[in-house]
Amino acid sequence: MSQAFRAPEGGLIDRARPLRFSFDGERFDGYAGDTLAAALLANGLRLVGRSFKYHRPRGIYAAGIEEPSALVTLGEGARATPNTPATVVDLEDGLVARSQNRWPSLRFDLMAVNGLLSPFFAAGFYYKTFMGPPVPWHVWEPIIRKAAGLGTAAREPDPDRYETLHDFADVLIVGAGPAGLAAARELSGKGLRVRVTDERARPGGDLLGRHESVEGQGADAWLADTLAALEGDEGVQVLRRATAFGLYDGLVAGIVERLDPTQGTGVRERLRIVRARQVILATGALERPLVFPNNDRPGVMLASAARAYANLYAVRAGERAVVATADDAAYWAAADLEAAGVEVVAICDLRSAPGQAARVVAEAAKIPVHAGCSVTGADARGTLQAALVHGPSADARIACDLLAAAGGWSPVVHLHSQRGVKPVWRADLAMFVPGADPAGIVSAGACLGYAGTTDCIASGRRAAEAARAALDGRPGPARVDPPEQVENRPLQSARMPKGGGKAFIDLQNDVTAADVGLAAREGYDSVELMKRYTTLSMATDQGKTSNVNGLAVLAEAAGRSIPEIGTTTFRPPYAPVSIGVLAGPHVGAHFRPLRRTPLHDWHAENGADFVEAGLWLRARAYPEPGEDLEAALRREAAHVRAKVGMVDVSTLGKIDVQGPDAAEFLNRVYVNGWSKLAVGKARYGVMLRPDGMVFDDGTTARLAEDRFFMTTTTAQAGPVMSYLEFLLETAWPELRVNLVSITDQWAGIALAGPRARDVLAALLKGHDVSNEALPFMGVMDAEVEGIPVRVHRISFSGELAYELFVPSGYARPLWEALRMAGAPHGILPYGTEAMGALRIEKGHVAGPELDGRTTLADIGLVGMASRKKPFVGQVLARRPALADPARPRLVGLRSVSPQQRIRAGAILFDEGQAARGHGLGHVSSVTFSPALGGHIALGFLAEAERRKGRRVVAHSPVHGEATPLEVVDPVFVDPEGARVRA
Repeated sequence: MSQAFRAPEGGLIDRARPLRFSFDGERFDGYAGDTLAAALLANGLRLVGRSFKYHRPRGIYAAGIEEPSALVTLGEGARATPNTPATVVDLEDGLVARSQNRWPSLRFDLMAVNGLLSPFFAAGFYYKTFMGPPVPWHVWEPIIRKAAGLGTAAREPDPDRYETLHDFADVLIVGAGPAGLAAARELSGKGLRVRVTDERARPGGDLLGRHESVEGQGADAWLADTLAALEGDEGVQVLRRATAFGLYDGLVAGIVERLDPTQGTGVRERLRIVRARQVILATGALERPLVFPNNDRPGVMLASAARAYANLYAVRAGERAVVATADDAAYWAAADLEAAGVEVVAICDLRSAPGQAARVVAEAAKIPVHAGCSVTGADARGTLQAALVHGPSADARIACDLLAAAGGWSPVVHLHSQRGVKPVWRADLAMFVPGADPAGIVSAGACLGYAGTTDCIASGRRAAEAARAALDGRPGPARVDPPEQVENRPLQSARMPKGGGKAFIDLQNDVTAADVGLAAREGYDSVELMKRYTTLSMATDQGKTSNVNGLAVLAEAAGRSIPEIGTTTFRPPYAPVSIGVLAGPHVGAHFRPLRRTPLHDWHAENGADFVEAGLWLRARAYPEPGEDLEAALRREAAHVRAKVGMVDVSTLGKIDVQGPDAAEFLNRVYVNGWSKLAVGKARYGVMLRPDGMVFDDGTTARLAEDRFFMTTTTAQAGPVMSYLEFLLETAWPELRVNLVSITDQWAGIALAGPRARDVLAALLKGHDVSNEALPFMGVMDAEVEGIPVRVHRISFSGELAYELFVPSGYARPLWEALRMAGAPHGILPYGTEAMGALRIEKGHVAGPELDGRTTLADIGLVGMASRKKPFVGQVLARRPALADPARPRLVGLRSVSPQQRIRAGAILFDEGQAARGHGLGHVSSVTFSPALGGHIALGFLAEAERRKGRRVVAHSPVHGEATPLEVVDPVFVDPEGARVRA
């Protein structure tokens, strides 16, 4: 199809760059600089979608981000993006788009039968119809959810790239219309870092394509001069295709940039997080629709949109037009449409006396003006056929294929609202304008209610002066709002249209004036209740075109004024934001920051098999040639029991606790006592949550009277640090304690095995490491070739063992020195798999046992809890249910057939008991024990003491296995503890 509605010249498109695209499988032509909506109109397509609830035919209604009807799905397969306004899609060669929410086709949609059932689909119909007998909600819910929605999201992984950029600005200007650009130019050349953001591909706002004079020159020349001046300042950056969707605490703005695919960056969208010292909101205003029966039909359009298509894209939105207005701006729109080749047969002005300037424009364009005339309906069979109007003398039917409606303007106060600025109703302007600007924010231009270009530019310059004064710490000019108007602008929506079809307020959500009136009659006359009851201004629309009209209808129905009704609170995001850009590059393996220990490179160079442990990559084994992971585990664990091994434990959380009240602080967070711990000693401690459940465990060493070195589990390092800081800030601010996380500053190496002391003595020449000098749980400082080393005699393996902590930069030299010192004793590195086997053999609890559901009694450590001091979780830990002996308690489990594997997570049942329900407990940790020559496990079992020595069966529904087990003591190896104290 040719571009029959495209003028042969004019517009801001590049006719030297023709583009091909498809819509619903049919190929069309357009030009570089088009939006998808402009190209569809140029090719004569009026019907582009179906409405949300009633599946009514819908066309293109606006020209920007406020578009409520022309929602399409872009792309195919994994790149399919639903519910995208065609008005914000920059045309690309090969673009694929399709209509949505229709079946079997756009022109013949069987779901349009919903229109016949509309009496049953009034406001709140699902509450009234589906919430009670005879059919309950859970039966209706899947049916309703299947029918709801518009487009369908892709299910394949997104193949595109996204990125996140953090930026800083002295002044952030939101909006690149006349006010925003004037403010930016006023600030340029001042040595300031300025960011200007605009959602369109071209800055300029309403000046684009306009035929008017601005400060003695044409609008296009003024724009070119202004942009050239801004580009000449390195501190000023104008961001195009960039939507500021949120303004947050501390003047932090979230901005989504849609990148030009021709730039070859490979990035689809960028999330730019801007931290600003001052913000100028020059967000402009959106034209408000008129509400009349069938005002949603293809061919009905905002007057500003019809004007934009004519001026920017040289596209006629129709051949024969009627302009319906309550505002002077529509007269200039009518004149531009006439100049573009559209026959404007009438201007129907709600006002009895249009403005003098407006009348002059209409007379110059020779357009008939009907004052005091309102539109009472649209005659449409699919697309628009005629406008039905009511004038002072008689009703009339005016044949047309374009009805351009202009009901006034609604300032874009969404970002203001996000910062808590309450909008104020200006009855003379018939609009909500932002209230007093908070610190750091200055409003300018049309968002304040200004209409003329000259006034907007002056307002932008005043805003720039105010922002610069605030940066310098001096008072600036006060905000100047538009003077009060003599004549109020009428709100046609307040007339509550009756008969002749549905009169829509919210076109995106299919909310009619009757729905709002019904909500008021049924008691939902609070604006927030009405919003939720009718869904008006919800979802992606955020009330851009519907908010004020909805308030006007509600106010009339409730018998109150619009200020008394108030307005809803706009929340982020201002416009839809893709999940992809919010995630940015943090997907797949990059979803969380991947951390590597200071010894990672050595592990990789020496054949380590890695495993993700929380945020860390840890070496789980060092398989030898021809050896699988299971064989490596067995060899490494047996070697530690027989000789000596070394393992990287740098991932342990490490916290430096300092201050006069440090010991008292530990007394309160650990269940056991710390005041009497001697300097140079370490102690094992357990923390509880306030609800009495075990939070974390670890060892803490006393380095001085007022200083402790705390270690935590790898997984809980961050949560423990955050919680301790929370306690100091809120519960005990009087304690003189400082905490510093030093997890990254210190590397850790565990040395374990019967020959560990021999290796340590060879490493620490000149230091006494005997049992007397460095007993179990002792701590000492030493040096290795000038490297400071802190040695803790602690065992996680159940063998004679030490933990060596060293500044991270010295981790590899110490590791190599240990290997050299241990070579005569057969030292080998071992990984987390062997470490896990050793700790299970010893009965030490770890993450699977400390899963947030266990108590001290459950893990056999209730005797640790002090009775002489209070500690976090003490009171709730005494709840009868938590002390119930029948609760599952920690036990050891041995496979009756030693070579039969035990499955972690398996449910425990008595022999002969039916495997149903939650059973008697579960298996928490499993391993093959080289020391015992078979598979063993730790688990939790009800009435554990009574069942010791008996058999249970571990059922794993996932694997379809049932494994007979013997219940034993959880300490399998060296229950007397002789090895750790050797």
